[in-house]
Amino acid sequence: MRARNYRNVKGQPYVRKKFVKGFPPPKITKFTMGDTRAEFEYEARLIALKKAQIRHNALEAARIATNRFLNEKLSQNYRLQIHPYPHIILRENKMIFGAHADRLQDGMRRSFGKPIGTAARVRPNQTIITVNVNADDVEVAKEALKRGSAKLPIPCRIVIEKREKEEVKAVE
Repeated sequence: MRARNYRNVKGQPYVRKKFVKGFPPPKITKFTMGDTRAEFEYEARLIALKKAQIRHNALEAARIATNRFLNEKLSQNYRLQIHPYPHIILRENKMIFGAHADRLQDGMRRSFGKPIGTAARVRPNQTIITVNVNADDVEVAKEALKRGSAKLPIPCRIVIEKREKEEVKAVE
């Protein structure tokens, strides 16, 4: 089966894990990387243009591609954050074709399927990845997000915004 079979958003999300036995855990485990405490001037965001489901291995591949490029160029002077969490369980009704396959398959009888992975549903204009950097490193963040978007099954756009300083007001 190819990943494109699970890209389209069809029907209700299947998320009740308490009823599902033995589904594989998501491959993506880290959602925030880089320097999490520092303040950065610019925010680069990767935004989805279409409604789709992104499988957990595609999210992990995008995270690795983006993080590797940022780490190579900026060492630890950035913050990378992955926003969607893959909580939708994907199922597959395995069908075997070829010689003597008729003894192994039942067609559409009891075709609910076994869990094969997880996915995250994204809507149009939803942020998938956020990278915070300083003014000198905006082009590096753009290139990193471009490399990450190549791993995702949907078209994306990159938006760069200057962040305002958050002033902490003392309560008197």
